[in-house]
Amino acid sequence: MVGSVLFSFALLAVVHYKVKLYTGTAGFIGKGEVGYLLQVLFGNILGCLAVAALSRASAMDLQGAAQAVLESRLGVGPLRGGLLSIGCGFIMTTAVTFARKGCNLPLLFGVPLFIVCGFPHCVADAFYYLAAPLDFWQENLGSILVFYLAIVLGNFAGCNFYRWVIGSYPE
Repeated sequence: MVGSVLFSFALLAVVHYKVKLYTGTAGFIGKGEVGYLLQVLFGNILGCLAVAALSRASAMDLQGAAQAVLESRLGVGPLRGGLLSIGCGFIMTTAVTFARKGCNLPLLFGVPLFIVCGFPHCVADAFYYLAAPLDFWQENLGSILVFYLAIVLGNFAGCNFYRWVIGSYPE
């Protein structure tokens, strides 16, 4: 729960400073902007890499905690993980839609909601992947890549669920 509060604060900062986050952007892109969205995701992963590198200096066992999260994620499998990540994408796009109208409360509750529900978030999970011990990566590289792709696609589907069903962007 502490992590969800920290993530909520970070999300408020991201929205306030108009920094791009994959799940805050994916539901609002137009046709032909997939390349831009991939740039956003790559930038988010680089940010996670920087924080993961810093986390290695912590006295806490963050590598072990990251590995435990990943073991749990990988145990779900890519199909279920991808389906669950749809919920995260929907929650994040809904929260950002409210924030764009000046209502930040959904940002504060959206993050704990998707965490409690066990919905994977491709940026948060990128931190776990990058903070995990290298030997875990070496042993699970194929599974990690397949699972990560599944949650990126699931997050994208969830971010766009509203407009695919309703036929328009969130208002």
